[in-house]
Amino acid sequence: MYRKNGDLRTPLITKIRQGTLLNWIRVALLVLLDGLMISFAWVIATQFGTPVEGFNLLWKNEQQHGLLLTILAITLGILAASGLYGTDDKRRSFVGLLKSLTLAQIILLITLFLYQPRIWISRSVFLWAWLLSLIFVSAERLMLHLAVVSLRSKHVALQQPVFLVGNPEDIEKAKELLTRSKQFNIQGAADLSVRNDPERWAEVLHEICSHRISEVFICSWHSVKDPIILFWELKSAGIRLRVLPVSLELPRQWSEIKMIGGVTTIRFNSPPIIGSDFFVKRTFDIVAASLILLLISVPFLLIAILIKLDSPGPVFYKQTRVGLKGRHFKVWKFRTMVANASQLQKELEAKNEVKGGVLFKMQNDPRITRVGKFLRRYSLDELPQLINVLREEMSIVGPRPLPVRDVERFSENHFLRHEILPGITGLWQVSGRSNVDSEEVFYLDLAYIQHWSLALDIKILLQTIKVVLTKEGAY
Repeated sequence: MYRKNGDLRTPLITKIRQGTLLNWIRVALLVLLDGLMISFAWVIATQFGTPVEGFNLLWKNEQQHGLLLTILAITLGILAASGLYGTDDKRRSFVGLLKSLTLAQIILLITLFLYQPRIWISRSVFLWAWLLSLIFVSAERLMLHLAVVSLRSKHVALQQPVFLVGNPEDIEKAKELLTRSKQFNIQGAADLSVRNDPERWAEVLHEICSHRISEVFICSWHSVKDPIILFWELKSAGIRLRVLPVSLELPRQWSEIKMIGGVTTIRFNSPPIIGSDFFVKRTFDIVAASLILLLISVPFLLIAILIKLDSPGPVFYKQTRVGLKGRHFKVWKFRTMVANASQLQKELEAKNEVKGGVLFKMQNDPRITRVGKFLRRYSLDELPQLINVLREEMSIVGPRPLPVRDVERFSENHFLRHEILPGITGLWQVSGRSNVDSEEVFYLDLAYIQHWSLALDIKILLQTIKVVLTKEGAY
């Protein structure tokens, strides 16, 4: 077929490819950093926990150092067995880290009790080690992820080279998706129909090999004939195959591949932000909102005074919004408009700049006061919504709560936004796009719901600060 000489079972490329090498480097770096964080956690834990005579990981003692190696071997082994060194976003799962590090502590406790009876470790040391390991490893992985994303966006050489094969319309969708991820460098693409011509298909395979591309994305798997043959054609050339089902509408929650009686099945887990996820997110909201309100108490009071001096009317503006499960609640904001702004909006509906009639947005809105312009420029009018967060009506990060008027114009699918608490900021606000229609807003919110993690919330919060200070995005 595509190889004129030699055994088809012998890969055309035997050298380590760029993508494979980058993956090895990433895994090695992640293991090294995890090991350092876990070591720091245990060393600090021995200083904070109840002291036990003869136990201190800082001592230059072979027995103590052997204990630290045992701790690292068990903990890193559990993280690896849980898939937290894989190539997908699971390695940044806070819940996955929580479960794995907790399991590691339990196994360590049992192991030390059974095999090291001469070493005594207090319960407080175990507790401190568990808590600090969770904090250090989570923070380290988040910072590493942000650093890698930043480097990839600036240096194409750090992006994994890939090649696309599929129908033309699916290839365009895949290009948009992969370009947005900033993880892959698309080296080329080929129409799936090229496989009908053996000579042209051989040229495509030669092009892939000559560019040292380690992975091919199949964008139209439903249109592939004889997929087993395609798999072996690529495998015999030393190329990995990945299916990118851009035209297959499937839920995007965590899934796993299962074989049942020789048949491949995809099992989807429960949607995010329920159960333990909701508890983690809610705890973060309460702690963060309380700290922020404490820190901004003086500016908060100053803004209230300026609003009263600028125009007659109340300090706060309360509007009915639609929240979790479609329940109505009053959202708190600093008043940035004249007192009769709602009545004036009916006269300005024709100047609405948002396509589709859902959401009302207008530049140079005559209803905005002088102080209101300043507050809106830096999104300071949103600060009172921290009160809504403490009242369990909102979250710090989530889909924006919309007025009843706007929700009534939504299609039926848009009510999926109401399956989680609405947020003060969200993915739409930091997307870098201020002129979006209602459908784009919906899909950005849906993407957040499907891919939620505590790390994603922290990332959006950091991006929100950047957006506010640089006046970019949807604010």
